[in-house]
Amino acid sequence: MWCIPPQQDADFVAKMEDVLDVYALPYDANCPVICFDEKPYQLLGERREPIPMKKGTPKRMDNEYERMGTCSIFDSV
Repeated sequence: MWCIPPQQDADFVAKMEDVLDVYALPYDANCPVICFDEKPYQLLGERREPIPMKKGTPKRMDNEYERMGTCSIFDSV
């Protein structure tokens, strides 16, 4: 979680500074720093089947959806 901690939370600030120190290290091909990011994502399903486009008519989709759960997307840099 990214947030600005309360002033009295010195332990949080110290741990955050430890992480920032790692990011400031010079690149080492034998020990690269890998950063992960996570994003929650909502899975949606169609309530009504979309009508495909035809010549001169765009695809038609209803804005009503069915919630199919959630997942998390992970990415690394």
